[in-house]
Amino acid sequence: MYNSPTAHPVFDYLFSPTVLGFGIDPDYQIDIINELDFANATYGITQVAGLHNNSKAFLFRDAGRAVHAPDHINEKVVQLFRSKSEFTFLASIQQKSSTSGVIFSIHESEHSYFELESSGLREEIRYHYRYKGKPRSESFPYRLADGQWHKIALSISATHLQLHVDCNRIYERVIDPPQMDLTPSSGVWLGQHSHKHGLFKGTIQDVKLIFAPNGYITQCPNLNRTCPTCSDFLSLVQGIMDLQELLAKMTLKLNYAESRLTQLEGCHCERTCSANGVVYRDKELWLEPENCRNCGCKNGVAECRRIFCPPANCSEDSLPVHVEGTCCKKCRPKCTYMDQSLSEGQRLLAKRCRECKNGVMVKVTENCSALNCTLREQILPDNRCCNVCKGYDFCAEGLICGENSECKNRNTRAECECKSGFKQITSVKMKLCKTCQCLFMVICYISYALYPQPFHLLDAS
Repeated sequence: MYNSPTAHPVFDYLFSPTVLGFGIDPDYQIDIINELDFANATYGITQVAGLHNNSKAFLFRDAGRAVHAPDHINEKVVQLFRSKSEFTFLASIQQKSSTSGVIFSIHESEHSYFELESSGLREEIRYHYRYKGKPRSESFPYRLADGQWHKIALSISATHLQLHVDCNRIYERVIDPPQMDLTPSSGVWLGQHSHKHGLFKGTIQDVKLIFAPNGYITQCPNLNRTCPTCSDFLSLVQGIMDLQELLAKMTLKLNYAESRLTQLEGCHCERTCSANGVVYRDKELWLEPENCRNCGCKNGVAECRRIFCPPANCSEDSLPVHVEGTCCKKCRPKCTYMDQSLSEGQRLLAKRCRECKNGVMVKVTENCSALNCTLREQILPDNRCCNVCKGYDFCAEGLICGENSECKNRNTRAECECKSGFKQITSVKMKLCKTCQCLFMVICYISYALYPQPFHLLDAS
C-alpha cells in the first residue's frame, strides 16, 4: 500500500498538475500521427473511424508501405531522448487477430533504441531497446491481436518499467536502463520496423511520446498516481546527497568558528583609546598642553581632566601671571607706576607706551600702522600700544581655544567662549582658553570625559 504523495511537502512540486499529465508542456510531447501528416499518404494506409472521433485513426493494410517521420521530427525525438531520463509511449490499436507487427520503432540500421511489437502468434508484447550498446528485449505475455480496441501505455523511468493496457497496470519490472543517447541518424517509424519488415495489420490512433513522469495519465486521467517514479526518487536521492554535502561543509565551518571563539575567549584583548589621531594603550597617560588637560586611557575610554593649578602664593613684590606655553600662573616681579601695580607683560599708554618687564617699566618702541578710520572710530586694545579701528577681528590673530569652546571678538580683545550647551567650570581667566562642561544630563564628548575636580597625573609646570 502506497501513501499519498501529498503527505510530504517534498512531493509538492513533483506532483503538480503539469507533471501529472493533465497539462503537460507541449514541448515535452509529440503527437506522432499529427506530425507525420498522412493527408498525402495513400498507399498502404487509409483513414477510418477510430476508438473515438477526437483524433484521426488510420488502417494499416498488409501491403508494402513506408510510414516514417521527416527529418525535423527525427531531430526533435533524438533531442528529447537525450535530455530526459523517462518517457511514456501511448497508442490506441485494433490489431487484426492472430497477426504480428511492430507498432512503433526508433532505430538506426539494425540497432533498435525503442521498438514495441505485438505478436499474435505467441500472444505477447515485446519491447526492444539497447543498453550500453547491446540489444535488450522484454516480453510480456498478453493478447493484443484479438480484433478489439486496446489502449497501450509503456512507461520507462530509469530502470523502472510499467506496462498499462486499457488503463490497467499489467506489468511492472526493473530492467537495465535503456540507452537514451540516440544517434542523430536514428529514424522514427509507425506501424512497421522498416520498408518490408514488421508490418502491423490493423488500426492505430492516438500515438504519442510523453517525456514526463507517469505519462500514461494522459491516456487514462482517472488513474491517480500512487507513488513517485524511479527518476523522481533518483532526483530526491541526488538532492539529499547534495544537502548532506552542504551540511558537512557547514558543520566544518561551524566547528572552526566555535574553535576560534574558544581561542578568543581565552585571550586577553587589550582595549585602546584614540585621541587626536594617536592610539594609546590601556592605562597610558598623556598631556594635552593646548587644552591644559591630563588624560588617561581607561577600558577603551579616554578620560581627561583639567590640570590642577595650586595657589601661586606670590610675595608682596610679585604677581601671578600666565607664562607662554604653561597652563598655571607663575609669580613674576610686579611694577609700580603712577600709583598702579602692574603685572609682568602689562602695558600702559601714558604719553609713551610702557611695559612691565622684570619689575621695571620699560619704554616700548612700536611703529603703529596708519588706520583708515577717524579718531572717534579708533580703540586701544588691551595691553597694546597702537590703536585699531572698531570692529577689528582679534580672533584672526590666532587665539587657540579649548575643546567645546570657540573664539569670540570683544570690544578690545578676543576671548574663548563656551559653545551652546556648555558652561565655564573655572572662574580663573586663562589666556588660551576656557574649559567647559556639559549643561545637560547627556554625554557631550566622543572620546573624552571631563571632570572639574583636581587630577594630578603630570607635572603642571
